[in-house]
Amino acid sequence: MSDETANTAAAEEALAEAAGADEADLTEAQREEIREGLTGMAKLWWLWLITGIAWLVIALVVLQFDTASVATVGILVGAMFIFTGVQQFVLASVVEGWKWVWILFGILFVLAGFWALFNPGQTVAALADSLGFLFLLVAIFWAIEAFATKEENELWWLGLIAAILMLILAFWTSGQFLVERVYTLLIFAGAWALMQGLVDIIRAFQIRKLGKLVAK
Repeated sequence: MSDETANTAAAEEALAEAAGADEADLTEAQREEIREGLTGMAKLWWLWLITGIAWLVIALVVLQFDTASVATVGILVGAMFIFTGVQQFVLASVVEGWKWVWILFGILFVLAGFWALFNPGQTVAALADSLGFLFLLVAIFWAIEAFATKEENELWWLGLIAAILMLILAFWTSGQFLVERVYTLLIFAGAWALMQGLVDIIRAFQIRKLGKLVAK
């Protein structure tokens, strides 16, 4: 068996496991459906690349702001939530397993994003006041995403490490005063965007590579 055939078989097995099936029990029709699913996802690899670059731009902008730019940061936070929500809906449309997770987080992120856009000042104050809890939610989401994509993502452990770091930040931030939390929010909103951008860019090329393997 060639390396390309082995890689394709591994990709099919990973997706089959994500769908709760055994590769040995798959029929040819099911294998073809898996190939179509992988190919469909691969065609959208550029979406992760574009959003990854957008996250990096947002990170650079946020990390240059001070407290006088709170309203602008609130708007950017809203946009960050909406971008993340849209990504979850895209994932839900192409994966077989864990659809409810992507849809649920997609709805929550989009709703939070629109509220932030219409209430930027209140958003920053509210986020700063509950920053530790929000970091905890992000850590949980990243951990779930890491384990959910473990089979088809060779670098899933990067997401898990990011989740652990965010969990540590959640407990540390909870002990800070409100003014300090505002500064912390500005810094870690930028750090969050930076990490998300790097993860999305890496994932974009992983998805592209997977599509090429299946197409051969």
